[in-house]
Amino acid sequence: MKGEFMKFLKEYSVIGLAIGVIIGSKAGELVKAVVDGLMMPLIGMVLPSGDWQELMVGPFAVGLVLAALINFVIVAWLVFLFAKKVLREDSVGKK
Repeated sequence: MKGEFMKFLKEYSVIGLAIGVIIGSKAGELVKAVVDGLMMPLIGMVLPSGDWQELMVGPFAVGLVLAALINFVIVAWLVFLFAKKVLREDSVGKK
């Protein structure tokens, strides 16, 4: 049973996956802190309404969706840059 379990861990790269999930989670927290603590206040100073994350259009929380969209774009951009640097390729694409 122990040998079978160890084979499973190695065959499916479970340890590497677990490390990736942990690092990804912490990287997500860091990006969220940068976005919420630095970028969103800067955007709020530029926009005349101030606290735009609480913008409502009828029953829809438009500001909340915009904030999530900005957060997603920043995370996607950072993942792209990281992949480009780690893979050391001129373009990152599907192989």
